[in-house]
Amino acid sequence: MENVNVLPAFGPAIPEMVLAAGSMLLLMYGVFRKASPTVHVAYGVVALFIVTAFLVAQQGDTQAVTFSGMFVVDPFTRFIKLLILLGAAAAVIMSVTFIRREGMDRFEFPVLISLAALGMMMMVSSGSFIALYLGLELQSLCIYVIAAFNRDSARSSEAGLKYFVLGALSSGLLLYGCSLVYGFTGSVEFATVAKLIGTEHASAGLIFGLVFILAALAFKVSAVPFHMWTPDVYEGAPTPVTAFMAGAPKVAAMALTLRVLFTAFPGISPEWTQIVVFVSIASMVLGSFAAIGQSNIKRLMAYSSIGHMGFTLVGVAAGTADGIRGVLIYLTIYVVMNAGVFCCILAMRRNGQQVETISDLAGLSRTQPVVAFLFAMLMFSLAGIPPLAGFFAKFYVFVAAVQAGLYTLAVIGVLASVVGAFYYLRIVKVMYFDEPAPAFEQPMPGELTVVLGLSGLFTMFFFVYPLPLLAGAQAAAAALLP
Repeated sequence: MENVNVLPAFGPAIPEMVLAAGSMLLLMYGVFRKASPTVHVAYGVVALFIVTAFLVAQQGDTQAVTFSGMFVVDPFTRFIKLLILLGAAAAVIMSVTFIRREGMDRFEFPVLISLAALGMMMMVSSGSFIALYLGLELQSLCIYVIAAFNRDSARSSEAGLKYFVLGALSSGLLLYGCSLVYGFTGSVEFATVAKLIGTEHASAGLIFGLVFILAALAFKVSAVPFHMWTPDVYEGAPTPVTAFMAGAPKVAAMALTLRVLFTAFPGISPEWTQIVVFVSIASMVLGSFAAIGQSNIKRLMAYSSIGHMGFTLVGVAAGTADGIRGVLIYLTIYVVMNAGVFCCILAMRRNGQQVETISDLAGLSRTQPVVAFLFAMLMFSLAGIPPLAGFFAKFYVFVAAVQAGLYTLAVIGVLASVVGAFYYLRIVKVMYFDEPAPAFEQPMPGELTVVLGLSGLFTMFFFVYPLPLLAGAQAAAAALLP
């Protein structure tokens, strides 16, 4: 029998295979170990993420395809996968102390985050609508469970149920959109759909299919008008889950949006640009104004994430390589800032209980000055104040919009950013000028200190040496465009 070299055929998917196999091994370890294995499994998942990231980084700069074109690897997927693994690893590290304190000491939690990361990596590498749906559902099913992971909390169960019901609706929209695209093109592969659109006039049915697909993806990034689940789920879910949902899944869904639009539908960009511009403006405006009246900091971060996804869509609407580069830079900076902010939120404990209202931060500058300073820097960065990293995130997407002639979109984005600065600065005012509230429990857990410190340093000193991120984002953007 002739020898068959299987490795090259499946080589592009080796990081995903390693992550899947490692997750199953850690699951078995948790099942058969008698003592509480949660901490060991959590750090095992982090080690698995590091190994997977190394394998992803070793993949070449050329495009590779396997599984009959359903799985694609290129510099764009490599950039996004590294970012997903970074966000997921930070969420697992931040969760270690919390799940032990809150009676959620079950080893399945980090394993579910690992499997969710696997689904995200499959989404990003999808070359067809079938692979897209499989990756999206693997990610979603894991997040449904961890959102309701605290079984003793009615709020957590409610959050999981809301996300599940609305997520099922978005999956139905996605499937219906994919079926319309298949019906009017005869293919589910992105490259074939793009080729058919390039040679023929796009029918109304095909555009309807694209609208349904964009609606489902807008749900995943919590963009207006499909944002309704975000504040309730962010508030009700356990805080490490909220931290995870605000990071890696948003990156994966935004990257998937880029891949679908620029790989499958580049021939009808005028049609989808109108949709993206509307969603971007609505998200920026709602995120900026709705957060002003919030008293719960997790709800405030929910509206903040809606606004930031609106800013990210400004780069998508530009439809250029500079726009894609701006989106990738924005996503990277947002994930790092978000991790630092949620470290501070996780440290808000008093008398053995987690507290979440903004007024609980009163006088933090006097009881924990270093934490207050780093938290303030992160708030300034989220507001887009120079020379912090958040300013450059917005700068690159707004410049791309101006260069693409979207002047109105850029102006509305700047104005929304100014309005949004109010509620970020209000938190700084509470920490530094209000009468002190009772101090939080000290010291901050070691893993939170490390993540917060790294996030704060990156945010404050990004302007010193931004070249690696800019070069990586430029290469990734060039790989995505035809």
